Amino acid sequence: MAAPIRYIFVLMMENRSFDHMLGFSGISGTDAETGQQTLLNGLTGNEFNTFDKVRYPVSSPADYVMPVGPHHDFPDVFLQLTGRDLTPQDEPVMHYPEIKMSGFVESYVAAARAANFKDGSYDPGEVMKCYAPEQLPVLNALAREFAVCDQWFSSLPGPTWPNRFFVNAATAGGLDHSPNLEETLEWEKHLDGGFRFENGSLLTTPNLDSVIYTGDPLICIAKACAGVRTSEVRHFKDLKPDLHARRVAQYTFIEPTYGKVWDDSYANGNSQHPRDDVLNGEALIKKVYEFIRQSPVWEESLLIVTWDEHGGFYDHVTPPSAPKPGDTRLMPSAVTRYGFPFNQYGVRVPAVVISPWIPKNVIDHRLYDHASVPATVAAAFGLKHMTLRDTNANNLLSLATLSEPRSDCPDVLPDPKRLAPPPRQEAKPGKLLEPTDVVTEGHLPGFLHLVLRTDLELSPPAQRPEILARVRAIRTRADAEQYMREVSEKHAAASSGATTKS
Repeated sequence: MAAPIRYIFVLMMENRSFDHMLGFSGISGTDAETGQQTLLNGLTGNEFNTFDKVRYPVSSPADYVMPVGPHHDFPDVFLQLTGRDLTPQDEPVMHYPEIKMSGFVESYVAAARAANFKDGSYDPGEVMKCYAPEQLPVLNALAREFAVCDQWFSSLPGPTWPNRFFVNAATAGGLDHSPNLEETLEWEKHLDGGFRFENGSLLTTPNLDSVIYTGDPLICIAKACAGVRTSEVRHFKDLKPDLHARRVAQYTFIEPTYGKVWDDSYANGNSQHPRDDVLNGEALIKKVYEFIRQSPVWEESLLIVTWDEHGGFYDHVTPPSAPKPGDTRLMPSAVTRYGFPFNQYGVRVPAVVISPWIPKNVIDHRLYDHASVPATVAAAFGLKHMTLRDTNANNLLSLATLSEPRSDCPDVLPDPKRLAPPPRQEAKPGKLLEPTDVVTEGHLPGFLHLVLRTDLELSPPAQRPEILARVRAIRTRADAEQYMREVSEKHAAASSGATTKS
């Protein structure tokens, strides 16, 4: 009989490539298609990049915290994949050049120099370092206990926002870069606001019951999408009791907590952003699995854990070309800064698929990207596809091949903990951005947009022009922090009031 999958959960982490997380895991198992023994497509130890005539091989272990966050916007990934800079002559990027996977170290050096690190004060080969399996016991346990996909690619060779759009909309709606503040303010010209897609997203589909959980409802990237409101986002602390009470949506999307985003430290988060401790994310993955595993919906569930994009870390597998989404773009033409037609996948990322209906220790070599999530949801619940990308994507239901649910799935996963003694000297922490630094590009404008949407939602319509003007006037990171704290307090007061009334 077909596995009774009634609930699909997706936990999307941040900024890690497949090789960086699992390249040295040494996992062997059963091929999902053939049933034969197979090996994970990982590292041999001979892979390398060359920069300034110095060879930087892959190595292990990796540091738990990065001194510099590798850059991974569209031009950065172009350099990482092709080994050369994106030039005006390359734009629009209608045909992606030959991919050599050769520019990761060069790109990281550029990021370190941009952060005012002097040569010799950091290791240019940091992005070539990969975790030993014992450093990530939670991820490795899940990869061995259930199914690991070693050909899951980010949906485009670019940054967080468009890749996260793909997981819920099977398109980025034309967005090929990290949006700046003026662009996001343009998105809020209409009263309903947000980034709009021709066919909506899994979070707004009328025939699908969906919900979002996150540790910080104020900064939840899914809220950038039109139709997603802060008041509908549930706090992560509610996930366990909701599961035990069977208050479960057909589709649950879980975002991590990003921590302190205004100074680029991501401190106190659990997203696995390179500037924050990777073990915090391991703890989050463990909690999500154990909450579902120990709940009454376990035998009706499928959990997908993946990462939005590679975050600038090395991977050795060449991303293939991709089908264009083919949807009509509803946003201003400026969202496609580089003229990218979305016909190329980005760098490979980790993905594990978890259900009691999946045999133990499966390795899936089939091609996936983030559009495989809406493809899976459509197959499970009889929905229409949203774009040509999810129409052509492999879905994950074929992994649930057992006739009965397993009884040997672990109730508890290993605890994430640092190796003692540390595997080697940790990299020195990087410099934080100053409060006086100007808010320009990067992720902060996108995070400000999320806070703005919450502010508009909590405020009377008459205050809308004043709020938009306030955000438009933000110049420094200190301004951004002040605004975020004010809206956080407003949101906390509104939430407290709602709780009291109920």
